[in-house]
Amino acid sequence: MPSYYDESTKTWYCKFYYTDYTGAKKQKKKRGFKLQREAREWERAFLERLQGTPDMTFQALYDLYIEDMSHRLKRSTLDSTNYVFKGRILPYFGDKPINAITAADIRAWQNVQIDSGASDGYLRNIHKKMSAILNYAVTYYNLPSNPCHKAGTMGKTTRSMSFWTLEQYNRFIECVEDIRVHAAFQTLFYSGMRCGELLALTLSDLDFKSSTISINKTLYHRNREKISTSPKTDNSIRTISMPDAVMQEVQAYTSRLYGIQPQDRVFGFTDMPLRKNMARYSEKASIPRIRIHDLRHSHVSLLINMGFTPQLIAERIGDTVQMVNSVYGHLYPSKHEEVADRLNQLIVPK
Repeated sequence: MPSYYDESTKTWYCKFYYTDYTGAKKQKKKRGFKLQREAREWERAFLERLQGTPDMTFQALYDLYIEDMSHRLKRSTLDSTNYVFKGRILPYFGDKPINAITAADIRAWQNVQIDSGASDGYLRNIHKKMSAILNYAVTYYNLPSNPCHKAGTMGKTTRSMSFWTLEQYNRFIECVEDIRVHAAFQTLFYSGMRCGELLALTLSDLDFKSSTISINKTLYHRNREKISTSPKTDNSIRTISMPDAVMQEVQAYTSRLYGIQPQDRVFGFTDMPLRKNMARYSEKASIPRIRIHDLRHSHVSLLINMGFTPQLIAERIGDTVQMVNSVYGHLYPSKHEEVADRLNQLIVPK
């Protein structure tokens, strides 16, 4: 891998030929390296990414993976994936050839992450992304096997879930004085929508005559920029029927927003006011503090207690029946008892 010194700029550069995916031979030139070693390393990494061999560095694999996924993932998902890799994975594996990563290396890396104090859910998310990129290398770049499979996952999987009962929520909401935050909490609790879906709502999404809300986008933040994008999944695009009382409250709130237009956001703030109010008033109401997302769990729990089916609940919250059964199935024990009781009534005694 020859590299050259440019006397005029006092820097190094590399110049070489390669064959692209069409079979055409092309020349590549890259200037501006302070060291000869940096020029050679850049050329090596370029050829590794081009050839996609199992002995490429993890950094080269990551570059290929992210470029490919940028055409397939939502921007918010891509941003969160980049964040995890750059903070938790690349510092550990970046310079290591992917075919030299062993199950023992994965276990050692996992131990570092566990000792960092990250939550079980975040640990599982990190491991899932690590396993996904190595599966990608197995499928497309001839990596013999994924060492994550042998190493096992990290982060305990528990069935515990935080949510408020209707009585607890009522005690909480009575404390909230800010009308905009009050309306936002009412909408979250009685719809089961995600926080990003709430913050993305525009006036045109609200039908006060039919008491429905249309969910067709979500809002997330990247580098202090508010970005509106499509919802989490195709199932998330839905219309939710709401209690009249909640819609009347939201209508009264929006009527105070001077000059609001159909395309304007209804709740024109971040999730910070919601977080602060949850922390403040859950303590005042003497109830356990939960996350904003747990209001979604609270809504599902309420619907289960009211006897609604997983199919209807899935449609309402914009998810799948499989997810409802998997995540909330443990909230149905009384229903199993009801099945047994009704079957008992069918049995004719001898």
